[in-house]
Amino acid sequence: MMKQWTLGTCGLLLGALVVGGIAVASTSESDRPMTPDAAIAELMAGNARYAEGHMQSHNLPAAREGLAAGQAPFAGIIRCADSRVAPEIVFDQPLGDLFVCGVAGNIPTSEIIASMEFAVAVLGTKAIVVMGHSACGAVDAAIQHRHDTSALPGTLPGLIDQIIVPCTNNSDPDDPGALAAAIACNAHQGIDGLMRGSQILSDGVKKGDLKIVAGVQDLASGRFTLVEGH
Repeated sequence: MMKQWTLGTCGLLLGALVVGGIAVASTSESDRPMTPDAAIAELMAGNARYAEGHMQSHNLPAAREGLAAGQAPFAGIIRCADSRVAPEIVFDQPLGDLFVCGVAGNIPTSEIIASMEFAVAVLGTKAIVVMGHSACGAVDAAIQHRHDTSALPGTLPGLIDQIIVPCTNNSDPDDPGALAAAIACNAHQGIDGLMRGSQILSDGVKKGDLKIVAGVQDLASGRFTLVEGH
């Protein structure tokens, strides 16, 4: 028998049932992390497997029919658009378990905030991770152009300006640790951006139904490290 979990005014039925006209996935109750802490623990355990070369997730053809029926991702990931960052691989999770949004600099834009609201309110996502990474070109651009972004092409100034304050405004481009510090700061600032930008997300955190964390993936080792307040 399927069980129902209440998400505010939205219901979530696991097992490829339909909620509000939206199909949600066939992830079994026993396999799906059911609390925010369990969701984050699973991500960190998966990252340890990835870094050590012991990955377990396999996206086999036999799983496609269930995936086509819907989704019930236990975690949302805001990743940088960088081609070297792939959350399903880095956290060793199969398709259907992570709700991933990507933008250069892993900035929670209004569109990404709305997407995460959907993940939490409709799909039952228990945790959101703002995923920075080493050698981030967007953050480096924010350091190099911290006094004037107008030289950047196209609409990039509007994006990079969101990183400069407060993370790179006082950065010294000659300091070898400046980039790493700014990357960690930018990822952590994403938490505040999500909380300020969404009543749904902030209420979920206050009620204990959702946890929002930030961290940085080291591209060379594959390790993802959570970052604390900046």
